[in-house]
Amino acid sequence: MSAEQSNPTGPDLAQGIPLDDLSDGGMLGGHVGQEPVLLARRGNEFFAIGSTCSHYGGPLAEGLVVDDTVRCPWHHARFSLRTGEAIGAPAFNPMSCWRAEERDGKVLVREKIEPADQRGSGKARNSSEKSERVVIVGGGAAGFAAAEMLRREGFAGSVTLLSSDDAAPYDRPNCSKDYLAGNAPEDWMPLKPPEFYKERTIDVLLGADVTGIDAKARQVMIAGGRNVAFDKLLLATGAEPVRLDVPGANQPHMHVLRSLSDSRTIIAKAKEARRVVVLGASFIGLEVAASLRARELEVHVVAPDRRPMERVLGREFGDFIRGLHEEHGVVFHLEETATAIDGRNVKLKGGATLSADLVVVGIGVRPRTQLAEGAGLEIDRGVVVNEHLETSAPGIYAAGDIARWPDPHTGENLRIEHWVVAERQGQTVAQNILGQRQRFSDVPFFWSQHYDVPINYVGHAEKWDKLEIEGDIKGRDCLVRYRRDGTVLAVASIYRDPREPQGGMGDGS
Repeated sequence: MSAEQSNPTGPDLAQGIPLDDLSDGGMLGGHVGQEPVLLARRGNEFFAIGSTCSHYGGPLAEGLVVDDTVRCPWHHARFSLRTGEAIGAPAFNPMSCWRAEERDGKVLVREKIEPADQRGSGKARNSSEKSERVVIVGGGAAGFAAAEMLRREGFAGSVTLLSSDDAAPYDRPNCSKDYLAGNAPEDWMPLKPPEFYKERTIDVLLGADVTGIDAKARQVMIAGGRNVAFDKLLLATGAEPVRLDVPGANQPHMHVLRSLSDSRTIIAKAKEARRVVVLGASFIGLEVAASLRARELEVHVVAPDRRPMERVLGREFGDFIRGLHEEHGVVFHLEETATAIDGRNVKLKGGATLSADLVVVGIGVRPRTQLAEGAGLEIDRGVVVNEHLETSAPGIYAAGDIARWPDPHTGENLRIEHWVVAERQGQTVAQNILGQRQRFSDVPFFWSQHYDVPINYVGHAEKWDKLEIEGDIKGRDCLVRYRRDGTVLAVASIYRDPREPQGGMGDGS
């Protein structure tokens, strides 16, 4: 998914730049030969790594340097400036590194050096790990990230990933964004190619219907009679879409969007459709609306809200989002709900009827906690975990959409359905399985794409008492702070993302 620049811009770093041109904490994008390179300075140390993020190709030179890491401005992937390692999702591939040196008042970038690359070559750090069995239930963000990090960190025991999906771990956010819009090719979707799992001996079982967990016997039961033994277990079962509960809701042209298979089905149906009705003005619903408008379908959005996304982003952002979609031809039916589906007609509470060749339902999701409940784990609107993401049963962890964890920034127990949060939690669980005792303290982050406008959101604010707007939302250049009792709980931005939040959220994003 990364895109190397064919004609790198900026200075030729092999020829060097004046030392005074790079201040402490500063960075500069340039090139060495035809390769784009980022040069950064921390004190009297200089670092040079590839400047095109290995996730989606974001320009790292426009990001942030924090300590000896650089953060991508697009989706907040974190890389070590020292080694090039992708130390924070959503990136997993390392960046190339070069040797940088100071000479005669200049900073020069020399030869390429071997990156951190695969620490997880399968060599255990002690013999006791060789027989340890880790089972991961769930092939989404958290499950994949945990398996990848276990091998990267050198775990040599068995790793088994059980997924109910019919596809190996893939880029779920793109199912409602560029892939659905027709702008992302199929080969962008897998998080890793098939050989990755073979080379790292990660046993992936697709279509695995896990029916139960015996926490005492340390076994996972799969439909068909197979049991899989574990020493450590990660539950990363994710969430499932809320189904529409009205007469006629089970017709063939009614669809939800959660999986790659769902996205493919909607794409196929969209080729024969003229008018689409999207039920729900959630981020998923609105991304679907934007993507199907890109396919030149007539799109109507039905939602009970007065403004789209007002509850999450506030009135001003809600008005902007509505206006943005209306500029692209979306028709809103707000403060409305569907009461019945009569053939190709969607009947609304207010009495109107909308014809639809295709209906996409995006009215929310529910965490899949049934397995955890059946295993006797503590539940509180999600699976309760401690700061290390361990459940009430020792050696059993939970991460992603189902996990409710103690957030050190707000002092609240949070359960958040964000892709990057799930990936970072999976990475933390892997480190804790290896005995590193890492506390999960990352600040939540998500992004949403609406046509050519990205909205980034850092933190978490279910309620706020003050909203501060810096810049101009309608001008698509803004940073909005959500405060409660004087503390910034969250920040939303359009094209102002590389700004550290002020007050209370830390720098874990």
